[in-house]
This record gives sequence, C-alpha cells and structure tokens, in this order.
Amino acid sequence: MISVLIIIYIIISGLALLGVIFYGARPSKSLSWLFVIIFMPYLGVVFYVLFGLNRRKIRLFKLKQTLKRKLYDEKFHDDNARKPFENFQSQKREKLATLISNNNNYLPYNGNSVELLEDGDTTFSSIFKAIKNAKCFIHIQYYILEEGELMDKLFALFKEKIKQGVEIRVMYDAIGSFDWKRKSIRRFKSIGVVICSSMPLRFGNFIFSMNYRNHRKIVIVDGIIGFTGGFNLTDKYIKPVSNMGIWEDIHLKISGPAVESLHKVFIKDYFFASKEDILLNTKYLPKQQITGNSIVQIVASGPDSDYAAIMQQYIMLINLAENSICIANPYFIPSAQVLTALKIAALSGVRVQILLPFQSDSVTAKYSMRSYFEELMQAGVEIYLKKNVFLHSKMVITDIEILSIGSGNFDNRSFDHNFETNALVYNRELAALAYKSFVDDCKLSVKLEFKKFKTRSTQEKFYEGVARFLSPLL
Repeated sequence: MISVLIIIYIIISGLALLGVIFYGARPSKSLSWLFVIIFMPYLGVVFYVLFGLNRRKIRLFKLKQTLKRKLYDEKFHDDNARKPFENFQSQKREKLATLISNNNNYLPYNGNSVELLEDGDTTFSSIFKAIKNAKCFIHIQYYILEEGELMDKLFALFKEKIKQGVEIRVMYDAIGSFDWKRKSIRRFKSIGVVICSSMPLRFGNFIFSMNYRNHRKIVIVDGIIGFTGGFNLTDKYIKPVSNMGIWEDIHLKISGPAVESLHKVFIKDYFFASKEDILLNTKYLPKQQITGNSIVQIVASGPDSDYAAIMQQYIMLINLAENSICIANPYFIPSAQVLTALKIAALSGVRVQILLPFQSDSVTAKYSMRSYFEELMQAGVEIYLKKNVFLHSKMVITDIEILSIGSGNFDNRSFDHNFETNALVYNRELAALAYKSFVDDCKLSVKLEFKKFKTRSTQEKFYEGVARFLSPLL
C-alpha cells in the first residue's frame, strides 16, 4: 500500500513540476513553487493546484466559468472598442488609453463628473445618499461585506427602497466576506434583495475559486451614478476595531458616460455568477448624459484576461512620468517589471514617492515590502510609512496629470489572481487635488533614510529575505 502511494505521489509531483516548468509565469515564482513541491511532500502538490496554476497560460485548462466570461465578451462587448480617440491632445494620455482599450476593451469617455472621496464617513454618506435617491435599481459588489453599523444602515435603506419598487442586487466574494453570516444574508433576502457570490466556494469549481478572488468594489445606482475604489463595506473605515486603528482609503464617485463601462464590469460578473442575462436589457444601460469635463477610463483585469491589465497599467503610468510619480498602496510587492520601471524612472530624474502603511495586517506582506526598500532608495525613490492608521488606498498619480484609483494592489495577487477594477481619470484639477492629499499624508508619515535603513539588524534582513522568497506565492 505504501509503495502504491509513493508511486502515485511521484507521478502527481512529476506532473506538477512539469506544469511549473512549462507554464510558470515568472522564473522567481516558478522557482518558489518548485521548492514547495519538492520539500513539502503531498501538501506541496495540493498547494500548487490550489494556488499556483497559471490559468492565463494553460489554455487546455478551460473551466466553464472562464468560458462564460469569454462568451460574454464575444456577444455583448462594445463594437466600437477600437475606434480612435478624439479628445486627447496629449500623446502621453493617448498612449495609455490605447494600451487599456486594447487589453481590456474599455474606452476613455469624456463628459464625466468625478468626486474624490477620502475617508469612510464621506464615502459612505455619499453612497447611502445615492442609494436613498435611487429610482429604478441598485447594484452593489464588494470584496468584503461585514456586519456592523454600516451593514445595519444599508439594510434599513434597502428595506425602504424595496418598498418603493427599486430592484437591488448584491454580489460578494465568498472568501473576502467569509464572516458575513448566513443569518444576515437571509435577512436581506427576506426583504427582496437578490444576493449571490461572485466567486462561490462549491465542489465543482473549488480549485478555480479558492485562489481566484473577486476583489472589486462597485456601486451602481440607476445606471447613472457609479462608485469604485478601495473601500469595502466594513466598520473598519469609520471606527478603530483593532490595534491597527481606522483603515484609510480613497474612492471615486462618477457620473457620466464612464459609468456604463463600470456597470458593464458588474454586469459581466453578475452574468457569470447568477446565470441571468437580464441586466443586458436597455433598462439597465440608460443613455448617459454629459455631467462634467473629466475623461475617465475603466480598467478591469482578472485571471480570465489575456493580459495582466492592472500591472500593464501601472508600468505604463510609471514609464510615462516626466516629472513625478506618486504611489499609495497597502501591499507593495512589485513584480520584477514594476521594480525595474520604478528604478529607471528615479535614476532618470523623475521624483518617485511611495506611501505605504507603517504596520500591515499581514506579517509576510510587511517584510516582503520592506525587502524592496533598500534597492529602491538606492535608486533615489522616496519611501514614506504612515503611522496610526492602516493605509489601504490604491492610488497612482503621474505628473499631477493622470490619476488612478481602484482596487488593484502592487502585488502578484492583484496582477494575476484577482478580479480587479481601477478608474483612470485624465483630469489635472482632480489629479492636483489627490496630489495635495498625498503630500499632506507624506508630511504626517515617517520618511525612511537610506543610510539608516541599511543598518537594520541581521534578523530583520533575514525575515525580509524569507518573506521575499515566499512573496511570489502570496
């Protein structure tokens, strides 16, 4: 019996190793998985199947969920996705917009009104106000939906809107919202709210779902107002519920033509999760009105995408910078391409500033991030660590001209494994407003000094080395 198990293990391990060799995304990640498979008998293979398979490369591994998403794109996407842009007089903007439209088919649209939401109270007050004024439907998608004050307020609002005949649909991620109790979900369903998991944990798709999370945060009201950014629906943003303090984030309220693109991201996920295509009805895609002067382009990426759109977007934003690049992110574990782009920018005279949290909700993430600090600072990158709050913002500002806000982190998970959404805003005034907020945050943060950081203890360097080795597996 033991010999049979050994033979089975050798065969399975061999297949897993071949998978790593033939379909590995990056040498560093492949090497990490090779060590896991070799030095963790049995468990290493299980971990690789759950967390390591590169579905973007393994074309033979076609799951029905991925095929459904591809089918949606073929049937219902914008036929004009390749039309030339008429509103750009900047080659920099046109180059970025062309990249995004080619890798995820969402165009830049002019005529939008965009509002920057910079704290929990402001963000949720704005969202709840929009929900209260809804006339036709409310569509909500969050990675984390958590019980508490915000959830109770949402329930009261939903109850009122359902009585008024407003349709309400809610999507959540099964892992991110793992603590959302079934009793609470049933309470929402009992008043008429349609709820489904965007990535349910079921036997038939467990391998796909376990490591491929839907990290998006989207609220659509009547198809004409949209919210997206980094905020989840949890009380962590309005009061300190742990020793990390209040979570600090940033969000956008959008009205105008770009809302349709954001809504289509939701519709595609809903089509995938619920087996219903009713949202493709024109009732849910109303004609958009000109509401402002901002050009906005939605960036959507996931394991079903042909390209790592979020990573490509970030690299392009860095490469296009002529004067400055500002990055705020809670999980800054850059790929080799992003790391190289940042060092090239800094060495070529671009001012590169990175704002990160002083403390992290993940020890591995904390030391993984710190493992990159020395080489970045050596190239001239400025690094700031914000204390007393948990910085959860995902923001990039290029030349105080182009602004990106969304759900995408600077890590392997956001680049390859998660379904993410960012909004690109081509507007100098809004970029300047975000830049002012960024600079104010940097003034209140600890700026790392290169010479002092180099003298950190051997123990710290060891932790960083181990975490960096493990970072491709995060």
